[in-house]
Amino acid sequence: MNLEDAKYIYTVIGQNLKRLRTDKKMTQEEFANKSTYSLGFIMNLESPSYSPSISLGTVWHFAKVLDVDIKEFFRPLD
Repeated sequence: MNLEDAKYIYTVIGQNLKRLRTDKKMTQEEFANKSTYSLGFIMNLESPSYSPSISLGTVWHFAKVLDVDIKEFFRPLD
C-alpha cells in the first residue's frame, strides 16, 4: 500500500474499525445498528479494496460507540 496515496488513510480507518469491532465481538450488522450507519457503509469502509470518504465526526462517533480513544482509528497497519 502506498503511503503517499490519498486513499491510504481511509484504508487505515477501515481496517482499524474492523479490528476494534471484532475485538468487541461485534458483527458488522450489530455495529451498524449501534452506530446508526448502514450495514453497506460499514461493509464498504472495512473492505480494503474500497475507499469511501469518511468525516472526522463519523470517526469520533465510531470511537464513542466502541468506547475507544479516537487515536485507535489512526494506528498504522502492520
